[in-house]
Amino acid sequence: MSLPKINKFVLDSLTGEPLDALKAAARRARVAALTMVNAAKSGHPAGAFSSMEMFLTVYGVADLTPENCNEIKRDYVIISHGHTSAGVYAALSEWGFIDRDEAMAHFRNCGSAFQGHIERNVPGIDWGTGNLGQGLSAGVGFALAQRANNHKGRVYVLMGDGGQTKGQIAEARRMAVKENLTGLTALIDYNDIQLSGERKNIMPCNIKEIWEADGWEAVEVDGHSFTELYDALKKAGSNGKPTVLLCHTIMGKDGGIMEGKADYHGKAVPVDAYAEIVKGLGEDPATLDRAIERRKNPPTYKGRKIDFPPVPNIDTGKPFDYEGKKISDNRGAFGKALADVGKLNYKVEGRTPILVFDCDLLPSVMTGKFREECPENFIQCGIQEHSVATASGTASIAGVVSLWAEFGVFGIDEVYNQQRLNDINHAGNKTVLTHVGLDVGEDGKTHQCIDYVGLMRNMFGWKLVVPVDPNQTDRATRWMLKTPGDICMAVGRSKIDALKYYSGDYKFEYGKADKLREGGSPAGSTDGAIFALGYTAQIALNAAEILERENNLKVSVYAVSCPLAPDIDAIKEAANSNFILTLEDHNVNTGMASVMILEAARAGIALPKLKTLGVTRYGASGTSDQVRKEMGISAEQVAQEFLKGRA
Repeated sequence: MSLPKINKFVLDSLTGEPLDALKAAARRARVAALTMVNAAKSGHPAGAFSSMEMFLTVYGVADLTPENCNEIKRDYVIISHGHTSAGVYAALSEWGFIDRDEAMAHFRNCGSAFQGHIERNVPGIDWGTGNLGQGLSAGVGFALAQRANNHKGRVYVLMGDGGQTKGQIAEARRMAVKENLTGLTALIDYNDIQLSGERKNIMPCNIKEIWEADGWEAVEVDGHSFTELYDALKKAGSNGKPTVLLCHTIMGKDGGIMEGKADYHGKAVPVDAYAEIVKGLGEDPATLDRAIERRKNPPTYKGRKIDFPPVPNIDTGKPFDYEGKKISDNRGAFGKALADVGKLNYKVEGRTPILVFDCDLLPSVMTGKFREECPENFIQCGIQEHSVATASGTASIAGVVSLWAEFGVFGIDEVYNQQRLNDINHAGNKTVLTHVGLDVGEDGKTHQCIDYVGLMRNMFGWKLVVPVDPNQTDRATRWMLKTPGDICMAVGRSKIDALKYYSGDYKFEYGKADKLREGGSPAGSTDGAIFALGYTAQIALNAAEILERENNLKVSVYAVSCPLAPDIDAIKEAANSNFILTLEDHNVNTGMASVMILEAARAGIALPKLKTLGVTRYGASGTSDQVRKEMGISAEQVAQEFLKGRA
């Protein structure tokens, strides 16, 4: 019996043959999910059975099909409890997204698209999950992107009940209500059982009450009734609020020994139990034998190709030039460039919308001017960094340029897991970290983000830009907004010199180290070189002047603004000298120097004698100049260390 067409709620209600067809699909899908887990000898079968009617109904009613699943203007579905992947794949196979037999045979098989937790390379999966509690934030991001694109679509988020105690979900609930995202609907698999036992014995939580307290409409339904699910989903949002469906279900529904137990939350059932369950569902137990036999061969389906979002259609404008000493801080130059680009593109037909997210730091991260120029595209989220890190990531793959400006310790240290999932999902999140390194001043140790290079280095897709001065910051900001993929820009708070090198026709080029000072001697050899990260290049320039004035040494200075992409040509050139010093206001063991040295070794470059200067402990509270001096990286101290290291 073929499945009925129910997407976009074309039926008034589910009765008769359409209802019978969906019930038959649920039986087949349960067999498919159980077969996947038993063929792989691992997985989460009971939760897959519990959520099955939810999966089938949502994928049925959503404006999400095998034909439009790669487009932007459609509905979005997020499965937050990604461990129920076998059930998701089974439901997707019923709606024609994937091949059922391939999924059953190669679930959790290396090289297969059907991984243990859902990933975007499977058609119909809009966000790879598994880390519980992030799905609702993802839904908020998709809904905000839909609104920015003037698309009145729906967003569905399916979750388990055990994860409802996580704080990020509360953040996302409040964001959804504050932004009036009535097209966002959440469904909770309310079976009262978690991996370790009954929910009430693990961490009790008044689920309905906390959703209602945050302003959602909470509707209770039978989570195994297609009719009730269909009717409730159809009405969702009609009262002017986001809606959550509390779907009362049975763990392991129709799964024999799995029913109502936590035992098979995360493991396969015995073979004899498999046969009994499959027979009870009206299917052939030999299905498992066929899947295991097919599993002996390599997977044939690798999934769809997931790349970074396309190049946005925006006008990046003309860069501003800054001149003079202590004229601006880099964060100010970023804010001015962002507002300029925002104004050029705001509500211009055909242009990609630019959304800017803020966590109550507008005056400090310099996004206020953007808010003035583009009020409807500025999203004030309050102090809710975990949810914002996810929401800005999902928005970036749904047809907008998405930017989040935040203090370094909150935008990467606190939300590393969320930024890691942005990386895994090939998002296009632009994260601007202010107050990085020791340039935080009196805020002290807790606010000194001295590990952002090391953290970003752990991931595979992120680009990192640490500008030298306001001129380079302006140009890097415009480049970042136009460039696909996850990009982090890190800036300090102090006013610094504007260098002529980066003004005029200078064009930012990712991965290029800029030679700001030429070393050398009459013999043509250099007396040494300094590689400096970001604004510390200005400290290096001052140190080089001291060395020339007091010691007659001509030292080359290379400014590094892309520490994750070392300039091999610059390193080769500097290696011809007799000494290299690296300078950064970052943990000296995990920052620019460590990346440079590793990449030089990989490239077969024999480095001369080398000394690394940077942060060796948590800094004190004081002015930025005082803190740097205490850490031993003022211009005078750098010059002294250069002489000692070269000796």
